Amino acid sequence: MQKLTNKEEELMQLFWQNGPMFVRDVLTMYDEPKPHFNTISTMVRTLETKGFLDHEAFGNTYRYRPIISQEEFSKGVLGSVVNRYFENSYQQVVSALIKEEKISIEELEELIRKVQNQ
Repeated sequence: MQKLTNKEEELMQLFWQNGPMFVRDVLTMYDEPKPHFNTISTMVRTLETKGFLDHEAFGNTYRYRPIISQEEFSKGVLGSVVNRYFENSYQQVVSALIKEEKISIEELEELIRKVQNQ
Protein backbone atom coordinates (compact mmCIF):
# COMPACT_ATOMS: atom_id res chain seq x y z
CA MET A 1 0.00 0.00 0.00
CA GLN A 2 1.34 3.40 -0.96
CA LYS A 3 2.02 6.02 1.68
CA LEU A 4 -0.13 9.10 2.03
CA THR A 5 0.97 12.61 2.88
CA ASN A 6 -0.70 14.24 5.88
CA LYS A 7 -2.93 16.28 3.55
CA GLU A 8 -3.90 13.20 1.54
CA GLU A 9 -4.75 11.32 4.72
CA GLU A 10 -6.83 14.29 5.92
CA LEU A 11 -8.70 14.21 2.60
CA MET A 12 -9.24 10.46 2.84
CA GLN A 13 -10.72 10.96 6.33
CA LEU A 14 -13.39 13.14 4.72
CA PHE A 15 -14.23 10.40 2.21
CA TRP A 16 -14.29 7.69 4.89
CA GLN A 17 -16.60 9.78 7.05
CA ASN A 18 -18.91 11.03 4.27
CA GLY A 19 -18.79 8.48 1.46
CA PRO A 20 -18.92 9.39 -2.25
CA MET A 21 -18.49 13.09 -3.01
CA PHE A 22 -17.81 15.55 -5.79
CA VAL A 23 -14.80 17.85 -5.41
CA ARG A 24 -17.16 20.78 -4.75
CA ASP A 25 -18.68 18.78 -1.84
CA VAL A 26 -15.22 18.19 -0.40
CA LEU A 27 -14.45 21.90 -0.54
CA THR A 28 -17.48 22.74 1.63
CA MET A 29 -15.97 20.68 4.45
CA TYR A 30 -12.86 22.83 4.78
CA ASP A 31 -12.68 25.84 7.06
CA GLU A 32 -11.73 29.26 5.76
CA PRO A 33 -9.46 29.95 4.10
CA LYS A 34 -10.56 27.10 1.86
CA PRO A 35 -8.03 25.49 -0.46
CA HIS A 36 -8.42 26.23 -4.16
CA PHE A 37 -10.73 23.92 -6.13
CA ASN A 38 -7.83 22.88 -8.40
CA THR A 39 -5.69 21.93 -5.38
CA ILE A 40 -8.35 19.58 -4.03
CA SER A 41 -9.06 18.24 -7.51
CA THR A 42 -5.37 17.43 -8.01
CA MET A 43 -5.14 15.73 -4.62
CA VAL A 44 -8.26 13.66 -5.36
CA ARG A 45 -6.84 12.52 -8.70
CA THR A 46 -3.56 11.65 -6.96
CA LEU A 47 -5.47 9.53 -4.44
CA GLU A 48 -7.18 7.82 -7.35
CA THR A 49 -3.80 7.13 -9.00
CA LYS A 50 -2.51 5.70 -5.71
CA GLY A 51 -5.51 3.33 -5.60
CA PHE A 52 -7.42 4.90 -2.70
CA LEU A 53 -10.32 6.43 -4.65
CA ASP A 54 -12.34 5.58 -7.74
CA HIS A 55 -14.78 7.76 -9.67
CA GLU A 56 -18.12 7.62 -11.41
CA ALA A 57 -18.85 10.05 -14.24
CA PHE A 58 -21.85 12.38 -14.03
CA GLY A 59 -21.82 14.32 -17.28
CA ASN A 60 -18.57 16.24 -17.32
CA THR A 61 -17.87 15.88 -13.59
CA TYR A 62 -16.85 12.99 -11.36
CA ARG A 63 -18.07 11.70 -8.03
CA TYR A 64 -15.27 10.04 -6.09
CA ARG A 65 -15.57 7.23 -3.58
CA PRO A 66 -13.07 5.41 -1.35
CA ILE A 67 -12.06 1.93 -2.48
CA ILE A 68 -9.73 1.32 0.46
CA SER A 69 -11.48 1.22 3.84
CA GLN A 70 -10.16 3.11 6.81
CA GLU A 71 -9.60 -0.25 8.54
CA GLU A 72 -7.50 -1.56 5.63
CA PHE A 73 -5.46 1.63 5.64
CA SER A 74 -4.96 1.50 9.41
CA LYS A 75 -3.76 -2.10 9.26
CA GLY A 76 -1.30 -1.21 6.52
CA VAL A 77 0.08 1.76 8.45
CA LEU A 78 0.37 -0.29 11.64
CA GLY A 79 2.15 -3.08 9.79
CA SER A 80 4.56 -0.58 8.29
CA VAL A 81 5.35 0.94 11.71
CA VAL A 82 5.85 -2.49 13.27
CA ASN A 83 8.12 -3.52 10.42
CA ARG A 84 10.14 -0.31 10.36
CA TYR A 85 10.53 0.42 14.08
CA PHE A 86 9.98 -2.90 15.88
CA GLU A 87 11.80 -5.40 13.65
CA ASN A 88 8.43 -6.79 12.52
CA SER A 89 7.72 -7.97 16.09
CA TYR A 90 4.33 -7.26 17.61
CA GLN A 91 5.75 -8.55 20.89
CA GLN A 92 8.21 -5.66 20.84
CA VAL A 93 5.31 -3.29 20.25
CA VAL A 94 3.43 -4.60 23.30
CA SER A 95 6.64 -4.50 25.35
CA ALA A 96 7.16 -0.85 24.39
CA LEU A 97 3.55 -0.04 25.35
CA ILE A 98 4.06 -1.71 28.73
CA LYS A 99 7.38 0.03 29.31
CA GLU A 100 5.88 3.44 28.48
CA GLU A 101 2.81 2.62 30.62
CA LYS A 102 0.51 3.13 27.63
CA ILE A 103 -1.40 -0.09 28.30
CA SER A 104 -2.79 -1.31 31.61
CA ILE A 105 -2.76 -4.79 33.10
CA GLU A 106 -6.53 -4.89 32.64
CA GLU A 107 -6.16 -4.09 28.94
CA LEU A 108 -3.50 -6.79 28.57
CA GLU A 109 -5.75 -9.32 30.32
CA GLU A 110 -8.58 -8.37 27.94
CA LEU A 111 -6.28 -8.91 24.95
CA ILE A 112 -5.26 -12.32 26.31
CA ARG A 113 -8.94 -13.28 26.70
CA LYS A 114 -9.61 -12.22 23.11
CA VAL A 115 -6.71 -14.33 21.83
CA GLN A 116 -7.80 -17.35 23.87
CA ASN A 117 -11.37 -17.09 22.56
CA GLN A 118 -10.41 -17.04 18.88
